[in-house]
Amino acid sequence: MSDILRETPAGGVVVLRLNRPKKLNALSNDIVGDLGEMLHVAQTDGTRAVIIAGDARAFAAGADLDEFLEDGPLLAAWDTIWSCELPMIAAVRGIAFGGGLELAMSCDLMVVAEDARLGQPEIKLGLIPGAGGTQRFTRALGKTLASELVMLGGEISGRTAYERGLANRCVPSERVEATALDLATALAAGPPLAIRAAKRAIAHAFEDGLRTSLDRERAIFFELLATEDGREGVAAFRERRAPKWTGR
Repeated sequence: MSDILRETPAGGVVVLRLNRPKKLNALSNDIVGDLGEMLHVAQTDGTRAVIIAGDARAFAAGADLDEFLEDGPLLAAWDTIWSCELPMIAAVRGIAFGGGLELAMSCDLMVVAEDARLGQPEIKLGLIPGAGGTQRFTRALGKTLASELVMLGGEISGRTAYERGLANRCVPSERVEATALDLATALAAGPPLAIRAAKRAIAHAFEDGLRTSLDRERAIFFELLATEDGREGVAAFRERRAPKWTGR
C-alpha cells in the first residue's frame, strides 16, 4: 500500500493522506519526494485545492530517524513542496513534530485539533529544524516563544497554536478534516488564477522587502485585471450575479 493515499472528496479538492501508521507517519525521503511529485501533478490535472492529512494519532511525527541516520535527509525535495502554486491546507490531528510540523507550516492554511501536539524537538538530537522550522515558527509565533520551543525542544497544544496565530481553525479532533474540507471547497470554488497569484504575493511578503513586495502585488493586480476571470469578476459584481470562473 502506498505511503500517500490520494482521495478526491469534492469537486476540485484532493486529499493527500500520509499513510505510515506504524511509524506515526514519519517522513521518509520517499514520502517527501512522492508528496512533491503528487503536488506537481495536481497543478496540471484540474485540482483547485489540496488538503494534506495524516490520521488521528499523528499528522507526522517528524523525520524517519532510521533513514535519516543512514542516508541523511533529502532536503531538496522540500523545494518542490514549497513551490506548489495550489492553495494547501494542513489538517493536523495527533502529533506534528519536527519535519511534520514543518510540512504543516508549509501549507497556506492550518486546521488543528484542540488536543494536537506541535513542536520542533530537533535540539534534542543536537540539531536544529532544517526544513523551514526556525523561520516559519518565528514568523508565526514571535521570537520569544519560538526561541523557547526550538532551543528547548518543547511543544504546544493545538489550542495554543490557534491562539498564537499559527493555525486558522481549532476544533475537536473529529471535526478537523471536515473543517479543512469546508475551507478547501471554498478555495476550489474561487477564481483559480487570483488565488494562485495571492499565494505567490503572500509568500513574497515573507521573503522580500516591503517596497519590492508592494510593487509585485501591484503588477499581479493589473495582470489579473486583464484576464478573463478578472473581467468576469468585475462584470458579475456590477450585474449582481455569481461569477463563472474559467481559470483563464
